[in-house]
Amino acid sequence: MQNFFVKSHGLGNDYIVLNQDEIGFELSEKAIQKICDVHFGIGSDGILLKVPSRSANFGVRILNPDGSEAEKSGNGLRIFAKYLYDYKFSQEKIFTIETLGGLVRAEIMEENNGKAKTIKVDMGKACFVSAEIPVKCERVECLDETLILEYKNYIINCVSVGNPHCVVLKDHLNEEEIKKFGPQIEKHPMFPNRINVQFAKIVSPTEVEVIIWERGAGWTLASGSSACAVAAIMVKKDLAERKLTIKMIGGSLKIEIDEDWNLKMTGEVKEIASGFLSPELIADL
Repeated sequence: MQNFFVKSHGLGNDYIVLNQDEIGFELSEKAIQKICDVHFGIGSDGILLKVPSRSANFGVRILNPDGSEAEKSGNGLRIFAKYLYDYKFSQEKIFTIETLGGLVRAEIMEENNGKAKTIKVDMGKACFVSAEIPVKCERVECLDETLILEYKNYIINCVSVGNPHCVVLKDHLNEEEIKKFGPQIEKHPMFPNRINVQFAKIVSPTEVEVIIWERGAGWTLASGSSACAVAAIMVKKDLAERKLTIKMIGGSLKIEIDEDWNLKMTGEVKEIASGFLSPELIADL
């Protein structure tokens, strides 16, 4: 099984899964970039690397296509949970996964022909404390703050769900606008570790539409942690109920938030392909 990979997607957000014990090369920043490249590699929104864990049943490193590392990814965690269940690393339907952003609990809610279909992940707690997100903000919580860009200002709301997020409420969603200003917001000096960006439109107290610029990945069809972040901000600002649907271009996720700000996310995952990295690709790495 050396250099075996699986590629799956959660609502169009696709990841390659590798097992650290099975790869015969160094997964350097350059190697990550090449594997994720759609022309020179397999093409994906990132790599999920199975690693050992002392505090959970399994461990995962979440690697962005630019070679940087993410603390947490909702779609990535559901994809990783499917991989663990489908390939018999776990015989149980409930197990824990260690990430840089904390410990998460995954549950296989629905399967089809022995393969995981719908997965629920406990995404941890939403944190609104500016210093812990982190955000350079004079107030304890960065809500309804003005972010000044060169050609445009935005009213922003920030939260961490294990990784940092900046939510902008909009009456209308414009893909070109977030593609233009998302990179500027992501790398703004206000955010020491950069930040994920969401433009969100309220449809009803139980439904929100979202478009996403993901830190380290760019324009993204869907993001589980982004869905959690938007849901948390909506509840924090008393604009939505604690059980709501987040609609993204790639599809929808169900988010639940309890009174202690614990987040649960439920959605489908589908495998795209599996195979082996070729010797020629590995030589290029």
